[in-house]
Amino acid sequence: MELDNIDRKILGILQRNNRLANVELAEEVGLSPPACHKRVKRLRDENIIIGDVSILNPELTGNKLTLLVSVEMERDRKEVYDAFKRVVNQAPEVKHCYQITGNYDFVMVVGVPDMQAFERFVDQVLHTDTNIRKFQTSVSLRTVKSTTEVQLSEF
Repeated sequence: MELDNIDRKILGILQRNNRLANVELAEEVGLSPPACHKRVKRLRDENIIIGDVSILNPELTGNKLTLLVSVEMERDRKEVYDAFKRVVNQAPEVKHCYQITGNYDFVMVVGVPDMQAFERFVDQVLHTDTNIRKFQTSVSLRTVKSTTEVQLSEF
């Protein structure tokens, strides 16, 4: 799907505030409310917009500790990677997981209330996978930037 400037403007606004009423959104992008609604519906139907969420403050909801965990697998095989991905997708502590190049195969962002919860995660998820060669953990001291906004490139 090709995105024009109005689509990009709609997406930029909705990424910052998806609770904006359609009438207000239409006014901001210079469309009638029905035309704006139609565009947003098309963006959803074509999976450009894949979800609408409320972003919670992790510190106020109990997940005060953020850890970056790099994982190196024992073997470079698709089925090993796929099995790890299935486990990670079931672990609620894992907020993000990326398959990467370099010295490690995956890097995860893990959010937990405390170090004891992280130890349980390690025991239940990482230590039970015999295909993990090693993992390294870094503790985040503070969040410098956190955004879900996707930069939209121009034509």
